[in-house]
Amino acid sequence: MPEVSQSLCNWQPASAPAPVTLRGRFVTLEPLASAHGETLWQAIRGHDQLWAWLAMGPYANAAAMMETLERWRDAEKAVLFAIIPADTGQAAGWASLMRIEPKHGVVEVGNVLFSPGLQRTRAATEAMYLMASYVFDTLGYRRYEWKCNALNQASRRAAERLGFTFEGIFRQHMVVKGRSRDTAWFSMLDDEWSARKRAFEAWLAPENFDGQDRQKRDLAAMRKAGA
Repeated sequence: MPEVSQSLCNWQPASAPAPVTLRGRFVTLEPLASAHGETLWQAIRGHDQLWAWLAMGPYANAAAMMETLERWRDAEKAVLFAIIPADTGQAAGWASLMRIEPKHGVVEVGNVLFSPGLQRTRAATEAMYLMASYVFDTLGYRRYEWKCNALNQASRRAAERLGFTFEGIFRQHMVVKGRSRDTAWFSMLDDEWSARKRAFEAWLAPENFDGQDRQKRDLAAMRKAGA
């Protein structure tokens, strides 16, 4: 009989993500709550371009935004985190664990929005590191996914910078805001995580930044060097 798949020894389903708090040096992730609404709104108001690639928004006020986010979270059975940089103590973005399949060990990071003040910061990168660590080290997932509109070059570059592997394009995958969307798929696997984790931790280390808070080596270089 031909072998049709890889056999898994002692595989047990992963644990479902929970609305926990994840703490790092530069950022804390908290379960998104109504208390975060006003500070999130202040961080992103007037920047409608942030909604361009999301299936929701923009909104007229914080209440409408939070109502939609909470309704989406509940309908999708997602875990939605507020991202709170340590230097401000104020929510500046969000990200979620979604499309959760514990029996297969597969989960996606998605519905991600970084305010302008959060973008290109150590806090933003550490937030992604904390979520990946939670998925692999705590919950025991086999596969961590990143998906985005195939035209969203910034998201595709971010996925590759963070260590996800491009897998291909799902053509006419979705209809979003009345437009046909091709979706780019990326993944990170459990047997890749230890190397990715070393690179994240080397990049985040204080000695990788100069007195002007500029990186000395980029994350891709760390990963290539096997940091």
